[in-house]
Amino acid sequence: MIRGLPRAIAALALAALACGARADELQVAVAANFSAAAQKIAAAFEADTGHVVKLSFGATGKFYAQIASGAPFDVLLAADQATPARLVAEGKGLAGTRRTYAIGRLVLWSADAGLVDAQGEVLKSERWKHLAIADPKLAPYGEAARETLEHLKLADAVKPRLVTGESIGQAFQFVSTGNAELGFVALGQVQPVDGAKPPGSMWLVPANLYTPLKQDAVVLASTRSRAAAVAFADYLSSDKARALIKSFGYGW
Repeated sequence: MIRGLPRAIAALALAALACGARADELQVAVAANFSAAAQKIAAAFEADTGHVVKLSFGATGKFYAQIASGAPFDVLLAADQATPARLVAEGKGLAGTRRTYAIGRLVLWSADAGLVDAQGEVLKSERWKHLAIADPKLAPYGEAARETLEHLKLADAVKPRLVTGESIGQAFQFVSTGNAELGFVALGQVQPVDGAKPPGSMWLVPANLYTPLKQDAVVLASTRSRAAAVAFADYLSSDKARALIKSFGYGW
């Protein structure tokens, strides 16, 4: 017997098994507020499983319309609970796969380091011309911004200066590019993962001013890669994913 042959045969067998395991490609629709976190989680999932994850970012309401029209997504990471629940009720989401993967926080943010104060009093001032928010009809974070302004009794006063984006991602872009001095965005969009101070200036909006931003995921009934899609949904509750989610300022 040639020395080392059994070990070589074992190695070849393992390689054959690895090649035989089917790696799927998943199409995952992700609420825009969760873009940065989702990219980190997808990369970790790919490294751990061999599956490939393609991410699309946008407004939850728009994704619902696309899914209802037959868009080939495998998993939806929504910015609310209502949309995944609706998809399950309509038979477009798989029962038993819906779960809360994150709880978001709303912030008033400016790229100007000296503009936003710790109490959000800047909203009552004339130091700004435009306030960006996501469309409340499409994006839960936009609805949270609307609720906040209503609670502060500022909705009518700021209405002429509102700039509305299709998603929270577009609202963030308006502020980051200077097209709006202020904007209501997600903490996860401005929270550095290394624990450093966020860029610009911000006010963490008190959670009692808006409906809790509980974000649910659901596997879609039309998926052609059910096992991989369920594995990705389950991965969101893993210790590794939760550590990443927490690093971006989310709870769960």
